[in-house]
Amino acid sequence: MSFHIGTQIFTNGRFYQEDNSTADAQWHSSMVVQDGKIVFIGKEDDQELKAFQKGSNAAVRDLKGRHVLPSFIDAHMHLLMLGQSLHKVNLDGSKDLEEIRSRISKYAKENPHKERILCMGWMHSMTNGEAKASLLDDLDPRPIYIDSKDIHSVWCNSAALKEMGVQDMETPAGGVIERDENGKVSGLLAEACVLLIVWPYLAEVLPMEDKTAALQAAIEAYHAVGCTGCIDMAMDENAWEAVLELRKTKGGSLPLRIAAHWCILPGEGEEDRLRQVDRAIELNRQFNSDTDPDLRVVGIKIICDGVIDACTAALAKPYTNNGHSEGPIWTPEMLDPVVKKAANAGLQCALHAIGDQAVSNAVSQLAKHGKPGQRHRIEHLELTAPEDAKRLGQLGITASIQPVHSDPAILRAWPKLLGPERVKRAFAYSEFSDHGAHLAIGSDSPTAPYAPLPNLYVATTRKSARQPDAGDAPVNENFRLELAQAVVAATSGAARSCFAEKRVGSLEVGKLADFTVIETEWAGEELLKARVKETWFGGSKVYES
Repeated sequence: MSFHIGTQIFTNGRFYQEDNSTADAQWHSSMVVQDGKIVFIGKEDDQELKAFQKGSNAAVRDLKGRHVLPSFIDAHMHLLMLGQSLHKVNLDGSKDLEEIRSRISKYAKENPHKERILCMGWMHSMTNGEAKASLLDDLDPRPIYIDSKDIHSVWCNSAALKEMGVQDMETPAGGVIERDENGKVSGLLAEACVLLIVWPYLAEVLPMEDKTAALQAAIEAYHAVGCTGCIDMAMDENAWEAVLELRKTKGGSLPLRIAAHWCILPGEGEEDRLRQVDRAIELNRQFNSDTDPDLRVVGIKIICDGVIDACTAALAKPYTNNGHSEGPIWTPEMLDPVVKKAANAGLQCALHAIGDQAVSNAVSQLAKHGKPGQRHRIEHLELTAPEDAKRLGQLGITASIQPVHSDPAILRAWPKLLGPERVKRAFAYSEFSDHGAHLAIGSDSPTAPYAPLPNLYVATTRKSARQPDAGDAPVNENFRLELAQAVVAATSGAARSCFAEKRVGSLEVGKLADFTVIETEWAGEELLKARVKETWFGGSKVYES
C-alpha cells in the first residue's frame, strides 16, 4: 500500500452514509482522504485504517465527535445574482413601505459614491401590491432597482425607468410593464421584462470586475454554509462570460462544481426560441463531463409561469381573492417544439412550474418528448394535483424543490389567494417521493436564503426558519420529509439530478472528498442550532469557522 504526502486521516467523527435498505442513515467513525479522493470510510478498529495510520506521512485530525456530511449541492440557484445580492440593500422582513423607505435611505446616505441603489427581498404584500416609482422618487436622485423576493418583478424609481428607456418600449411577450391611465410607466416591470429589459441593461452597465467579484463572493458564501456545488437555473451570456473570466483568473479551475441550465426566453416566436436552444446545444458540446466535469452546460431552463404571491402562477382554477385565472407564460404550443428539440439533442429540460396548471402542462410535455434516463426536471412544484404528483415518479422526472419557499412566515397570504382547501395541496414533497420521484433540494438563491441547514429544517419540520418564534402553524406537516430523506435530496439527490453522482454527493470510496463538518444533533428540530465548522473541496479545506 502506497502513501502520499496528501494522506489525511479523519477520526472520531460521525461520517454519514445513506442506507438504501432502510432509507435512514448509517454512521462511520473514520475516513481517509488521499489525492483529493476518499480511499477509506469505516470504523476505527478496521485493519485497513490501521494500515493507513502506520504511514509516516499521514496527517491525523480528530473531529471531536462532530457530524460529517457530503458537502451540499444547491440544486436550484442563480450564481451571479446571488453574488450581486450580497451587496444589495436587503429588504427581507420589512413590515411595510415605511420600513422599506427607511432601509433604502440609510443605505443611500452610507454609500454616496454608488452609481445605483440595488435592493432585494421586497414582497408585494409589504406594500399592499403597490410598486409605484412615486413611492421612491424622493429618497434619492440615483436609479433605484428593487428585486422582488421571487425575482419575477423589479420595482423601479423614475431614474431607473428613464435610464433603461422603458417609456418608449413595447411590452415583450410574457412580460408586464405597468402604466398609469395616461400610458406613462409607473414603476413595476414583471416576468419576461425582468429577463429581457432589466437584467440585460444592468449586465451592460456593470463592469466585468464587479461581476467576477460578485461570483467570488458567492463562492465564499457557499463554502461558509457547507456547499461546494451548484446548479445554476437561469444561465445567460452575461453570467456565463463572467464565470469563464473568473475561472481564467483562477488558473483554469474554481472551488465550486457548477452545472448550468441555459435560460430560454419566450422571444419573438418559435424560430427565435429554437435559436436559443441551438446555443444551449452548442455550449453543451463545449462544456460537458468530458471537457470539464466541474463546469458544464447540462440543459435548458424554461420559466413556464409566474408566482402565487403575485397571482401570476398558472392555476387550474381561478385565484380565490380576485376570481382571475392567469395563463402560463409558456403555453403547451410554445413548449412543444422547444422541449422536443432539447430532448432530442440529449439536453436536460428544467421547467419552472409553480401553479398546478403549469405543472400539468410541464409533466405532459416531458412525457411526450422525454426519453428514458434523461432525468428531466420540474422546478418548484408548489401546487400540484395528485395525479401529476404521481406522474413524476412514473416518468422519471426529478422533483426539484426548495423547502425554504414553504416557510410558513412567507405563506400567510396563501389561504386568501388560493382558499384553505387548495393550500392543503401545497408543497407535497413526501408525496412526490412516495410515488418514486427522485428529489433534489435547492434554495433558489437569491430569492431565498441559501444556507442548506435552515432549508432542511423547513423540509423536515414544515416550521418557519425565518421567524421561528412568530407562532405560525407548520404548513402541511403530512408532506414533510424525514431528515435522512432531506439530506439525501440536498447531496446525492442534487448530484444525481445533474449526472454527477459518480463523482460527488456521498461519502464513498473513490469519490471526491467534498464534505462538511457540522456541529449538531441528528434531528430536524435541532438544525436551526447547527453550525458548519469546516468545508472541504476535493480534499482541501476551503472554510473553517
